[in-house]
Amino acid sequence: MSVSLDGFFAGPEGEIDWHMVDDELHRYVNEQLRPMAAFISGRVTHELMAEYWPTADSDPSASPPEAEFAGIWREMPKIVYSRTLQKADWNTTVKHEVVPAEIEALKAQPGGDLVIGGADLAATFRQYDLIDEYRLYVHPVLLGTGKRLFPTSYADTHKLRLIETRTFGNGVVLLRHERVRTAE
Repeated sequence: MSVSLDGFFAGPEGEIDWHMVDDELHRYVNEQLRPMAAFISGRVTHELMAEYWPTADSDPSASPPEAEFAGIWREMPKIVYSRTLQKADWNTTVKHEVVPAEIEALKAQPGGDLVIGGADLAATFRQYDLIDEYRLYVHPVLLGTGKRLFPTSYADTHKLRLIETRTFGNGVVLLRHERVRTAE
């Protein structure tokens, strides 16, 4: 997920025009996403992606990394969680509720990691303790207001271990943390 330095994933109206995705960052993200098993998102994120990425590689103004991502997105299996959506195109399965046992079964299958897109869905996955790793792309911008990536209503603490940092030429910093599991 991309996040501002002050913790917002989107502006107050959902705007993400402050994201600083250049070719270097886009190529890196493509390398990371290509081997994944599936994209998992909420309806809003899925519809946002489906508006552009299915045909982005036919846009003459698309950069080579954008065109490459269009193919990755089209071909990747997708699961969208929505209470209202009945069907979706582009290799997408619609689910109406998060069932932790189903997610654990998906995680146990071979073939790559699962990628969660969308802050609300990530909050649900966090509530069910289904997130093993966080990859935050911190953009050097202060929004001051907007939609927070992590709501302040979490009642429990999850310890994380830093496993990677990377600074991109545009000033974006990747912070990659894995969940520290304690023996019960």
